[in-house]
Amino acid sequence: MKAAVLNQVGDTKLELRDDVRTTDVGPREVRIRVRATGVCHSDLSAMDGTLPALAPGIVGHEGAGEIVEAGAQVDALAVGDHVALTFVPPCGTCVNCRGGRPHLCAIHTIAAFMNPRFLIGDTPVFGYAGTGTFAEELVVPADGAVKIDPDVPFEIAALVACGVMTGVGAVVNTARVEPGATVLVIGCGGVGISAIQGARLAGAAQIVAVDPVAEKHETARHFGATQAITPEQLAETHASLTASQGWDYAFDVVGLPATIRSAWDNARRGGTVVVVGAGRGDAMVQFSAQELFLHDKRLLGSFYGGADVYRDYPRLLSLWRAGRLDLEGMISKRITLDEINDGLQALRAGGDLIRQIVTFG
Repeated sequence: MKAAVLNQVGDTKLELRDDVRTTDVGPREVRIRVRATGVCHSDLSAMDGTLPALAPGIVGHEGAGEIVEAGAQVDALAVGDHVALTFVPPCGTCVNCRGGRPHLCAIHTIAAFMNPRFLIGDTPVFGYAGTGTFAEELVVPADGAVKIDPDVPFEIAALVACGVMTGVGAVVNTARVEPGATVLVIGCGGVGISAIQGARLAGAAQIVAVDPVAEKHETARHFGATQAITPEQLAETHASLTASQGWDYAFDVVGLPATIRSAWDNARRGGTVVVVGAGRGDAMVQFSAQELFLHDKRLLGSFYGGADVYRDYPRLLSLWRAGRLDLEGMISKRITLDEINDGLQALRAGGDLIRQIVTFG
């Protein structure tokens, strides 16, 4: 089958090959024919080493498709079912799953990440985040495939599988923004736009979007931002809109020390700062002991939007059906797997892209 291979971490291009095959399906695993996958910034982060990845490997993690084979002990899914993937398959029995935080489950995730998911000849090939959706097929734990209604377009389900879940979830699950709140969102890529939509869904009265790319500002307003500005305009806006008090909630959707610090500085005393962006392991953010005490702010990490995928995927798709969550509008461009390197380069270049979707025949 065809797949895009990362030969070593640090490569800027993926090698397109047609001699890749998946590992055999285990008793509690399923084989999925990938029908759509998003091109996410986390894929670039895997390629350049910002996020952990193993090579050789297949990148891609935001996907949807249909089951073509199910292991002998799989009873909740069957061949022909349409599914959205999750890169954190909840086991249902660990302390995090039982404690209502299945997005932190590591039982399946570590095993899927560390064990090869593909083969090229006799060479083991890993799947990024235990998945590897830049391939025509992949094998994952059955718990990593969430059944969806057959009328849901695969590209819509793929968006929900990572970017939308992460952004909307950061607002409604992690921060729990309440109606009438004021919200600042730093970063207007796919996850940032999802956070803006989440703030709108939560009933925020003021949603200020910050991005250095001016072309993204109209897009941010389209999806619910009440105002969109550049970082250079933030100080003036802070003074004029909040009377220099700051916003109730500040979301960093970039993951750089400077943007995390900016989110902190622009949240009001007693406000909430949510770090959504995936930063480097060696990127350090500084706070003084006094300001942590004196300002009484909540500093929260938000991994995968605090997702309970079996609860949240259906909720997000219900909001989409009701016209309250615009997912079609987030698709900036559709490409084929043969065009994946062009898509990755376009993502690196910035611009007003929200999400590129790779579609498979």
